[in-house]
Amino acid sequence: MRICYVAYPNSLRLRSANAVQTHATLRALKTLAPDTLAIVPRVETGPSAFDGLALHLPRIGIGRLSRLYRSTLWYYAERSAYAWLVLATLLWLRLARRRCFDVIYVREVICALWLSLLAPRLTGARVVYEVHDLESRNPSRAKERWVQPLLHLIDRLTLMRPAALTSLTGAFRDLLAWLGVRSRCEVAVLPDAYDETIYTPQDRDAARRALGLPDEPIIVYAGLTFAYRGVDLLLDALADVPGARLILVGGRDRERAALIAQAQRSGIGERVMFAGVQPQDRIPLYLAAADVLVIPDTVTDVTASPLKLFEYMAMERAVVCPDLLALREITGGDGALHFPRGDRAALAVALRMLLDDPAKRQALAKCGRERVAPYTYTQRAARLLAVCERVAQQRNGVCVADV
Repeated sequence: MRICYVAYPNSLRLRSANAVQTHATLRALKTLAPDTLAIVPRVETGPSAFDGLALHLPRIGIGRLSRLYRSTLWYYAERSAYAWLVLATLLWLRLARRRCFDVIYVREVICALWLSLLAPRLTGARVVYEVHDLESRNPSRAKERWVQPLLHLIDRLTLMRPAALTSLTGAFRDLLAWLGVRSRCEVAVLPDAYDETIYTPQDRDAARRALGLPDEPIIVYAGLTFAYRGVDLLLDALADVPGARLILVGGRDRERAALIAQAQRSGIGERVMFAGVQPQDRIPLYLAAADVLVIPDTVTDVTASPLKLFEYMAMERAVVCPDLLALREITGGDGALHFPRGDRAALAVALRMLLDDPAKRQALAKCGRERVAPYTYTQRAARLLAVCERVAQQRNGVCVADV
């Protein structure tokens, strides 16, 4: 059984969660199934973290035309062109090299659209689509009014034409079943994961010495971007958590500037440290130095699966996060302290409670570590491989939920 893994990471240097997850999953998958062909676009010049892991196809930069007319439609066109290049590559491999693939595993919506429509007939491969959300409610979707029926058509085709789907959360799988779009049996849940070689418990005091941090209550938030993550809510809550220091790791320059201004207006500027973007191997030091790690909000709800939740819990630190069903699938409800989403006062109460109670912090951290232990990228890749094997073996009525 041969797999072609098709992705569209928006950074070849792992500067986004999408790219990190794609790279780590692919690395683990290639270890388990070395014959896997991975295909990614050449979205940046220079060295790529995917060198040696994936075939890079050219990127036709149609999306750059959004500078002339701001619309996501340009990116739909760009990814359509990429999907056609993938199809042409697979067809050439089949005809010229006699190299065929049983399953195409795709994790981008526009690519999934074209591959699910054309690949089975042209290449003989069946398609499995890792769906992250409905395109009709994607925050980055095309906003033109006349395009909305097209978005619903994209959803219908990408959810119904593939041989099977995978979802990051059971909550989203259940939503698809409730909407009558796809049977629960035809959707496997493949949660996100963490790299156990990077995110592992470390001594808090040693981490603070390495970073030159004082011995005081420390809250940490780490993310490559701060947009739509509720970091402004976290700053508001910090005003009601006296004596605590907040360290923000990551974020774009413009995002950090806006938050610095907010902290100064709120009178907490001296208690907020902006560490900026850090190398991936240094981030665990900041997480280890924390008393509490926090996720103030998520971009989505039933599809919420922030990588930082897995990484936080793996570091064996107390975690505070919104009370969402998708997050409880990982925390079990007792592997993190949940607060009502968007409730600044409740977030402040949760932070104070944990900072004032070391025993509760320790118990929560230990439970979180136990809860997240199975969610490694090796396990994720093994489950992905099992789904593809089931799809390749069964031609009709594929049930993948029990894989």
